Amino acid sequence: IMTLAVTSTAMPMTQVEDMVETRVAQKISQISGVGLVTLSGGQRPAVRVKLNAQAIAALGLTSETVRTAITGANVNSAKGSLDGPSRAVTLSANDQMQSAEEYRQLIIAYQNGAPIRLGDVATVEQGAENSWLGAWANKEQAIVMNVQRQPGANIISTADSIRQMLPQLTESLPKSVKVTVLSDRTTNIRASVDDTQFELMMAIALVVMIIYLFLRNIPATIIPGVAVPLSLIGTFAVMVFLDFSINNLTLMALTIATGFVVDDAIVVIENISRYIEKGEKPLAAALKGAGEIGFTIISLTFSLIAVLIPLLFMSDIVGRLFREFAITLAVAILISAVVSLTLTPMMCARMLSQESLRKQNRFSRASEKMFDRIIAAYGRGLAKVLNHPWLTLSVALSTLLLSVLLWVFIPKGFFPVQDNGIIQGTLQAPQSSSFANMAQRQRQVADVILQDPAVQSLTSFVGVDGTNPSLNSARLQINLKPLDERDDRVQKVIARLQTAVDKVPGVDLFLQPTQDLTIDTQVSRTQYQFTLQATSLDALSTWVPQLMEKLQQLPQLSDVSSDWQDKGLVAYVNVDRDSASRLGISMADVDNALYNAFGQRLISTIYTQANQYRVVLEHNTEITPGLAALDTIRLTSSDGGVVPLSSIAKVEQRFAPLSINHLDQFPVTTISFNVPDNYSLGDAVQAIMDTEKTLNLPVDITTQFQGSTLAFQSALGSTVWLIVAAVVAMYIVLGILYESFIHPITILSTLPTAGVGALLALMIAGSELDVIAIIGIILLIGIVKKNAIMMIDFALAAEREQGMSPRDAIYQACLLRFRPILMTTLAALLGALPLMLSTGVGAELRRPLGIGMVGGLIVSQVLTLFTTPVIYLLFDRLALWTKSRFARHEEEA
Repeated sequence: IMTLAVTSTAMPMTQVEDMVETRVAQKISQISGVGLVTLSGGQRPAVRVKLNAQAIAALGLTSETVRTAITGANVNSAKGSLDGPSRAVTLSANDQMQSAEEYRQLIIAYQNGAPIRLGDVATVEQGAENSWLGAWANKEQAIVMNVQRQPGANIISTADSIRQMLPQLTESLPKSVKVTVLSDRTTNIRASVDDTQFELMMAIALVVMIIYLFLRNIPATIIPGVAVPLSLIGTFAVMVFLDFSINNLTLMALTIATGFVVDDAIVVIENISRYIEKGEKPLAAALKGAGEIGFTIISLTFSLIAVLIPLLFMSDIVGRLFREFAITLAVAILISAVVSLTLTPMMCARMLSQESLRKQNRFSRASEKMFDRIIAAYGRGLAKVLNHPWLTLSVALSTLLLSVLLWVFIPKGFFPVQDNGIIQGTLQAPQSSSFANMAQRQRQVADVILQDPAVQSLTSFVGVDGTNPSLNSARLQINLKPLDERDDRVQKVIARLQTAVDKVPGVDLFLQPTQDLTIDTQVSRTQYQFTLQATSLDALSTWVPQLMEKLQQLPQLSDVSSDWQDKGLVAYVNVDRDSASRLGISMADVDNALYNAFGQRLISTIYTQANQYRVVLEHNTEITPGLAALDTIRLTSSDGGVVPLSSIAKVEQRFAPLSINHLDQFPVTTISFNVPDNYSLGDAVQAIMDTEKTLNLPVDITTQFQGSTLAFQSALGSTVWLIVAAVVAMYIVLGILYESFIHPITILSTLPTAGVGALLALMIAGSELDVIAIIGIILLIGIVKKNAIMMIDFALAAEREQGMSPRDAIYQACLLRFRPILMTTLAALLGALPLMLSTGVGAELRRPLGIGMVGGLIVSQVLTLFTTPVIYLLFDRLALWTKSRFARHEEEA
């Protein structure tokens, strides 16, 4: 959640590291909500013993002799106690050496009766435990602290607590030490939440405005307007009970719910107002209107919640991410139904009257005439449509076909790429680059990056650790300025930085924006990964270059790279085993000697009250650098003599893999890639699969997408089943409510129009069909059938209670319900409009949801007003024909 850098203008970095580890990190770890504090920079204090190979050789000693002497001179073991008649005494001794000076005076051997001290044959100094690790904050070497929160902890309050402690913590440190906050994830989270809250308030204002525009009465506007805060407050209560947090997903659900929760209240108040305008008393009108519309409200509510059921039971990563979203939205819808069937009729009975509804101003009269003309025009158009049912049916079938075609051809992605102001980078240099060389290259790249006007700070790391596999790579974290302080979005900044760094010779820079919604747990060069697994290294070394060559030519991929590095320089020590055996030297002796000299070997531990430190043994390669240092290695033979390594071994230079990764015990390499702006992840995945087929990879090589790409394939495969499950769930709920097989089909016939509108809107906006957009389409499935439910409920009631013909009943139902249909659709549309138009932090995540819903609602609103009545009549004729056939069969039987 936060990255801190500790620098000093006077203290060595080893002292800074020790102070950070024992004081600063400990204090931060104690803050409520902090789960883990990790340090980068590798400057942990140690005593470094740099042997002079020529000096120990001249004295007839070996590095193993020195190692054994140091190990035996610095111990920390139990010594027992003296238990007397009256008291016990614990035994202790000066068996620990604490400083470099004490080690310098250590006697490691005698020669001609004279002591040989460690300082005579080695440089002993206070240094770093690992001299091949380093971290930088901007251009200063630093110790970097990465703070992670506990699972379930509130990230905002945790970050606030850390910031509150920092001034007090800084005062307790030496004046030359500076603690800087390099990045704070909560800054973007706060901005994103603020933007979403603004969009929520805007949605509420727009919905209330549309209610007033239709009802033209302040009391009538207040009644459904009350449903919004009551439903949201009730939803918050359930969220607290379920331990949900306010985040992007739950706030998106609440924003969308703003358009939903007033729908039921609008339907109820519109029906009650109609009876009051006819002259009935408010109380009687409220009872009659609410009772008449009650079944419709239940149908609307449960069929909409049924759409969300498949989301609740999805077992993959997408299901786990969106469970809070689905539950939050379902709770809001359920509470709004309760409010509309209880509080709304009561408020109508108390607040509405014939006088208040009939009281009109100039705006009311003008809008009333406008709506009357619209309804009259709709009535004329509907009459014509009902006279040409097969033409209308062909339009409905065309929308179904067009939905399928759009689904096939629309670009598909996983999650939208967010701009949260942080870029993760990997710097790659030639395979045999040393730490010093890599550190120099890193500083050159840092100078270039920090010149960019969008960059606020830079953290970089060089060396081998858990996330950095080799010395020829470096990790970068680029923190950008806030969105309102820079001109360009993160993708343009990345392109600009890569172009600038291309001028630095000998390095490749891979950049990707970090994401709030991600399932990747490993650090990677790029956003997407693809693995090749083989039974042998030879197979990988043969096929990885061929596949890489093909993939790098594909326009659907960019920044293609591989972690297969098989050109690392190796000094291969080829030991003559016969000669070594004759001298009594084992391969273990050879390995020990090499490790003592060149492995930064940890040979002993220094214990203090606050921490523990290591003693590091190595040869002083500054005296004899390069491969010549191998000639200085000496071994002890079985007769006690000193044998040069060169007398029993030859050194050969070879190439070998820098590291070998394994998956399920087999060697594996990972190919990383990004997707250019003009292509989708689906295009990239298909291109890789096609390339595999053209190469005809052997059977002993298996390929698999990893991380987000694997989850994308899984989500893409389950999306169709998810939509089918949502439709089936709605059909079952509607079938139970209507006790009919036919009427649910009529209601569900509205769904293709929503799909066409959503997919067309996404394509026009240049958005991919990603997980967020699919969630929007699933919500549309639940929304657009509201129009059909309101029409069919009133048509069935007119047939049953007034004895109307099906044609007259559906015609009257469409005209009577036109206003509430238009109101509820516009309310849902305006609830999604702020999401579609959002531009702030996290807008990339919210925008596809708004685009899909707005597009789907516009198209479905226009088409379903005409197609639903036609389909209702066609299914009514089908039902009559089916009944007559059954009756004829029964008579013949």
